[in-house]
Amino acid sequence: MTFIETATGGTAAGTVARLYAEDVADQGYVANYTRVFALRPEVLAGWAQLNGAIKHGMDLRRYELATLATARALRSTYCAMAHGRVLRDRFYDPETVRRITTDHTHAGLTPAEVAVMDFADQVARDATSIGPDDIQRLRAHGLSDTDILDVALAAAARCFFSTVLDAMGAQADGALSEDLEPPLRAALTVGRAPQPSDRPRALPAVQEAS
Repeated sequence: MTFIETATGGTAAGTVARLYAEDVADQGYVANYTRVFALRPEVLAGWAQLNGAIKHGMDLRRYELATLATARALRSTYCAMAHGRVLRDRFYDPETVRRITTDHTHAGLTPAEVAVMDFADQVARDATSIGPDDIQRLRAHGLSDTDILDVALAAAARCFFSTVLDAMGAQADGALSEDLEPPLRAALTVGRAPQPSDRPRALPAVQEAS
């Protein structure tokens, strides 16, 4: 569901049809975020390039933790579910991801990981509140200045993507939540409710475009 009119499978043509076909080939359905950004495919391509460049320079677990912290701060269910799934599928058991989502300071993360999530949250909520002491805290946990910039880039880029999706009323795709454990699904529903799923199916472990 979105608030704006997007192309359906029957009306999609040209670049939009290609984007839809790629989604169906990759995951079996057209993602709601693709429907939104397909109205401006050049922006979607730019986002994919930017986000890919940010991820390429980061440890994946750090990127996912920073992204989850940002999505939670923005109350973006769509991005929280997409990246909570990656953390569940790649790094942690469901209960640990639930604990990370609800209170990352008491979820068994390393002090550096807690600091990264704190910083990403601060970038999303009020970047003007960040001062030299916040940067020094990350340095004290072993992050280089490039590492610190990477966390800021991941959080700031997520602010763009998540905000656009919520502004357009894009719900998290039903496939993102259909096989999540109920406590984890509830924890990751940090804002707009996800779209109900109408069919049981498995989802690929990593949603690279998101």
